[in-house]
Amino acid sequence: MTNLPTPTPNPSPQGGEEHVVVVIPTFNEAESIAAVIAEVPRDVVGRVIVADGGSRDGTQEKASRAGAEVIAVGRGYGLACLKGAQAALASDIVVFMDGDGADDPAAIATLVAPIRSGAYDFVIASRARGEREPGSVAWHQLVAGRIAGVLTRLLYGVRYTDMCAFRAIRRDTLLALGMRELTYGWNLEMQMRVARAGLRVLEVPVAYRCRLGGQSKVAGSLRGSVKAGAKIISTFARVATEPARGRVS
Repeated sequence: MTNLPTPTPNPSPQGGEEHVVVVIPTFNEAESIAAVIAEVPRDVVGRVIVADGGSRDGTQEKASRAGAEVIAVGRGYGLACLKGAQAALASDIVVFMDGDGADDPAAIATLVAPIRSGAYDFVIASRARGEREPGSVAWHQLVAGRIAGVLTRLLYGVRYTDMCAFRAIRRDTLLALGMRELTYGWNLEMQMRVARAGLRVLEVPVAYRCRLGGQSKVAGSLRGSVKAGAKIISTFARVATEPARGRVS
């Protein structure tokens, strides 16, 4: 049995608390990415890493000009998240957020504070519990998050209300989870592995906005929704039937 490490605060080279790194997985987000990066609170965040899955619309160039570090990764939402986290330092707190402008970067401080204080290991935003702009999230996304949360509670005793991509966790804690899903099941797999490992979980309501441009890869089409839904279901089944890797002591 392999226990996950118990996180401890690590001072930065400047003598403060650990660094915060924002990881933004992107694929053709040129219409929004510069504005998203500009909104990231630099008094909280030390680095912004854009993990791009082969955009053909100038996303990488716009992200770089906006001040982000850009890394090119293969296709796959989960792969981009993983590569972005691997580019952070071991003691960093990693915040994942989307590049379409729907997540409000002002909430980053709220997500990070409970981890920085040592009170929690994983903090996830909830669109279901927060204020949502009309048309910002599809009804089936909210329903899927609720259903996944009920099932996770039945399995591990931790109930979520959403599978929002906006979340924070220490980089070394994340990598110790043994994440395997490299596409749209990434978010659910992380939530399940966190719950099964006995990590301290906090869900916070956040405001959710309409995307700044482009079309959602998941909710923007029937094909995208069906594809993502199938991957989420298969991810749940796989993780739920895996042997437990041990709990945090």
